[in-house]
Amino acid sequence: MKGLYFEEFEVGRTFHHSLRRTVTEMDNMLFSNMTLNPQPLHIDRHFCETETEWGQPLMNSLFTLGLTIGISVNDTTVGTTIANLGMKDVQFPHPVFQGDTIHVTTEIISKRESKSRPDAGIVEMEHKAYNQKDDLVAVCLRQAFMRRKKAG
Repeated sequence: MKGLYFEEFEVGRTFHHSLRRTVTEMDNMLFSNMTLNPQPLHIDRHFCETETEWGQPLMNSLFTLGLTIGISVNDTTVGTTIANLGMKDVQFPHPVFQGDTIHVTTEIISKRESKSRPDAGIVEMEHKAYNQKDDLVAVCLRQAFMRRKKAG
């Protein structure tokens, strides 16, 4: 599948991405270990059962953010992104637990031509992730530096 070029993004369009993913204990352990994050909220079930209000491990929030954006890529930016310029207003309004199944929407918020590169434009999109109960679990505004179609 190809991603969209700058000209193909329509402000106000919302994508309901068909990809979904059930997150696992292994995802949490691998991500937390790869990022050198020893937080017991993610990797110590006994600690979570006895010392937290959750009673179970929370998925690492940066894994959740990465998954949220990753799910959107096939429908929006695969192969047409020059670079991500930033993510802001990242929020995690509801926890994600092992065994939750995540689905995502993306709304195109704005776009503008690049002032420095005539072959590129900047697209701002809002990603929202939900669990299987449709609880909002993550929100992120992302700016992507996108290729423009070649003239001709």
